[in-house]
Amino acid sequence: MPFAIMLWNRAPYEYSRSADGLVFTAGACPLDAAGNVVAPGDIEAQARKATDNLVAALADAGTNLDSLLKTTIYVATDSRADLVLAWQAISSRLGRTPSTLLGVVCLGYPDQLVEIEAVASVNQ
Repeated sequence: MPFAIMLWNRAPYEYSRSADGLVFTAGACPLDAAGNVVAPGDIEAQARKATDNLVAALADAGTNLDSLLKTTIYVATDSRADLVLAWQAISSRLGRTPSTLLGVVCLGYPDQLVEIEAVASVNQ
């Protein structure tokens, strides 16, 4: 069973939904195959893992990073320096996709620092 499907089956919600040629993802979190947050305290490592999980969610939905239209990136911090660290790790994979980068008080899993949601077009 593909990693994304194993992970997504543990969540109490859908990780993606397609409509009218678009794919909308739930927030991709920095979780391993067992559903545990990776690299507590390390924003860059969590940003890379969340990006990996976003790529898997997009693939499961029949699309990829080349079809990204917009992302929203949440970082549990009040530091602009932390936002920059997350942005650098994520944008190195996503490129110049239109994005919103937000510092938030907390995210859904204990020790989670980064989450990425996206809208993409469905590959034709």
